[in-house]
Amino acid sequence: MTKPQTTKADTLLRLARRGPVRSRDLSAHGIPRSYLARFVQRGILEQVDRGLYRLVDAPMNEQATLVDVCKRAPGAIVCLLSALQLHNLTTETPHAVWLLIDAHARPPSFSYPKLVIIRATGIALDHGVEVRRIDGTPVRVTTPAKTVADCFRFRRHVGLDVALEALRDYLRRERNGMDALVAAARADRVYSVMRPYIEATI
Repeated sequence: MTKPQTTKADTLLRLARRGPVRSRDLSAHGIPRSYLARFVQRGILEQVDRGLYRLVDAPMNEQATLVDVCKRAPGAIVCLLSALQLHNLTTETPHAVWLLIDAHARPPSFSYPKLVIIRATGIALDHGVEVRRIDGTPVRVTTPAKTVADCFRFRRHVGLDVALEALRDYLRRERNGMDALVAAARADRVYSVMRPYIEATI
């Protein structure tokens, strides 16, 4: 017969393999928080932020990281390089999670993972946001068209080369996506900037 301690340890390991584990989530699985300290002492887990733990040898799982960030910052919107990666519109691998928040909102404050905070208001904030479910968790992310437009709006942050690559990939993949792209560009007030590049690409 399996001992309860073994069952709880196995459950904790299974949770940790899915991505970072929050101490407050353990009670739903009947796991005492003392298991976290025990696993840290044994070199299985490491504490990466207050109340947040991950496997020491865990590979970086971008989607699991996004899920964790969105759980801790539910009002934020995944944008720019992180959204490009989610939409497969870039070959870049972001070294931080890019989030779009209201210009007057208090920014999320945690040390792991690294965040890049972008601010906007009005239609530039609200236009082109969709909800994806990743591992059962709703994740707000800018649509492909809005993400491309944002790259031009914030080209000083991401680089014009990244914006152009995203535009080319979007136009090649989204055959009927021009209307959405123009609408997003107008929402971001960058249509005049994007128009020459769009005309040169199509």
